[in-house]
Amino acid sequence: MSDLLANLNTQQHQAVTLPPMHGLILAGAGSGKTRVLTTRIAWLISTGQVRPHGVLAVTFTNKAAKEMTARLAALVPINVRGMWIGTFHGLCNRLLRAHYREAGLPQTFQILDSADQLAMVKRLLKNLNVDDEKYPPRELCHFINAHKEQGVRAAQAEAYDNYTQKRVELYAEYENQCNREGVVDFAELLLRCYELLQRNEPLRTHYQQRFRHILVDEFQDTNRLQYAWLQLLAGGGAKILAVGDDDQSIYRFRGAEVGNMREFERDYCQTSAGPNVIRLEQNYRSHGNILAAANAIIKNNRERLGKNLWTDAGDGEPIRAFEAYSDIDEARFVIDEIRELIRDGVVPTQVAILYRSNAQSRVLEHELFTKGIPYKVYGGLRFFERQEIKHALAYLRLLGNPDDDTAFLRVVNFPTRGIGARSLENLQAAAHQTNSSLYNAAASLSGKAGQAVGAFIRLVETLRQETQNLPLPEMVEHIIEKSGLAQHYRTEKEGQERLENLDELINAAATFVDDEGVIGGTAGEGGALVSFLTHASLESGEHQAGEGQEAVQLMSVHAAKGLEFDVVFITGLEQGLFPHENAVSEGKEGLEEERRLMYVAITRARRRLYVSCAQTRMLHGQTRYCVPSGFLDEIPEGLLRKLNKKAESVPAYTAYGGGYGARPAAEPAVGGLRVGQSVEHAKFGLGVIVASEGRGADARVQVNFGGAGMKWLALEYAKLTPV
Repeated sequence: MSDLLANLNTQQHQAVTLPPMHGLILAGAGSGKTRVLTTRIAWLISTGQVRPHGVLAVTFTNKAAKEMTARLAALVPINVRGMWIGTFHGLCNRLLRAHYREAGLPQTFQILDSADQLAMVKRLLKNLNVDDEKYPPRELCHFINAHKEQGVRAAQAEAYDNYTQKRVELYAEYENQCNREGVVDFAELLLRCYELLQRNEPLRTHYQQRFRHILVDEFQDTNRLQYAWLQLLAGGGAKILAVGDDDQSIYRFRGAEVGNMREFERDYCQTSAGPNVIRLEQNYRSHGNILAAANAIIKNNRERLGKNLWTDAGDGEPIRAFEAYSDIDEARFVIDEIRELIRDGVVPTQVAILYRSNAQSRVLEHELFTKGIPYKVYGGLRFFERQEIKHALAYLRLLGNPDDDTAFLRVVNFPTRGIGARSLENLQAAAHQTNSSLYNAAASLSGKAGQAVGAFIRLVETLRQETQNLPLPEMVEHIIEKSGLAQHYRTEKEGQERLENLDELINAAATFVDDEGVIGGTAGEGGALVSFLTHASLESGEHQAGEGQEAVQLMSVHAAKGLEFDVVFITGLEQGLFPHENAVSEGKEGLEEERRLMYVAITRARRRLYVSCAQTRMLHGQTRYCVPSGFLDEIPEGLLRKLNKKAESVPAYTAYGGGYGARPAAEPAVGGLRVGQSVEHAKFGLGVIVASEGRGADARVQVNFGGAGMKWLALEYAKLTPV
């Protein structure tokens, strides 16, 4: 037993040897929570307080469950394979397989993953002749899953208007279809398991008496139904040990309820001696200055249970802060630093670049590509490989070359136009017979299919005409909007990130024109469009590290949770980006979750941490002016080493968490144009210059185009005509 408890610190020892009672373990980042959980199970079994089959251990990932099982096998001489250790979904599946009849399921019921569920919803809408533009399939999936995660069936779902009433009816039809086909989605696994235990008293009593100790990892990520499921199983006197960190609760958008931890403390941990809460605050990952910064930021959150991370590893290096002039300047700084670190012997896989929005990766990837540094995008695709980017590029490719069959097939029915697989098969057969491209063979189709494909051909031709004289960035923006891509993703519940990526494609086009000095629209072998598409193809096919190759890691902050690196760069620390304007617009809850996200980002670093922001950032192909994130102000000055001074002042920011500011006029006139002058633009029409700034190649004006709104335009590319 002394070997089992050896090398535990005081708080870890207290958590492992807690008497048979409910307990809440507030486990800070890098405090050894997995070790505490597995050692607790081993201690309970070794001391005879519970048999292996009497333990229920719940995790959030299969990886964590496997790690816990492996560690437990090394600690105690028992067969751990039959123990109930797994994810919520995995354990519910196991229980439903054992009691499928009582659950009203066929013995061979199948599980729908998210792609299968989406396909079923699409099929349902088609069979019911429901307009999938008005009721987007992805949004309907989200509606169904959100209700199930709250324990609400279609029969209990409330409808406050006709639109919601229709979605409730579709939810009911979806339930009927799943029951007919004998399939369950992920949310159904938990809900059906909960309902089974709730209504079947003998079964509920059996499992309540079996599981005497319930241990839950990452408790801050539980939703309402998961907490209710745990309470149901603990109703026979089982003791729950909940391990989590409310400061790392960053999945509210998935239904996670950070308030579950406070409720658990109130419901289960009140004793005569006070709340039974143990804080694991000693951090074994990061140096002191990094932890001090994390503590200083997170203390500004009001709704938290509270703890303070510390380490005996020393203060370490100060946090390096860099304020760049632009997002491109920021990327160059980050990659130059990484190149120096690698030269000094830092292993590339121990370097991570974090960002709040996946769209930010594009500028960073370009700089890594330029400098020849291998990299991997963790938990996601590289920028030019993302679905929405490939769709937009396919439209652009058709403008330059209508005979591009690959591009044609990618977007001929995206967004959907009622062109089915059979129609495309007929079109491909016609093209083969006439030895022509699909685009040219379209005229051979007749009937409804011919009309639909013909409408697509006319769309492409119209886009070609409308963009013929536009600068490349405006051409890309026009294609994204007029092709229907932007509207398609606006209707998706989680389409905001795809829209941000499409905005970044416009930025990529503007930067490409700036860097390469190319001019022109679609025409000519050396035209801007052809050159840009070549550039995109090259970047998508190079410098992504192969399996086993050392590579710099790129990822969003959400994807970084649970990981750690020797060196971490947190980029894009600007108001409106991090904290993100969408989250901040939700009020205090949104801002506090953004602060927890910043806390997670900081605590990924072991030895060295960089934080950076940019004074200007490209948005919609135009330069926007930014101010540093309020989170930077929350880091004590004494912890920072500022690597540069402000190049110039930026406009005052009117509200914490607001959008991007616009610089007031710096000069009365630029490029021969003056404030107050009327101008005409090929796309936006007539407008009036309301502000101007910069000189030469950096000259920009802000124009009020009335219906098209206010636009900042670079005079070098905007082609404004005085009126």
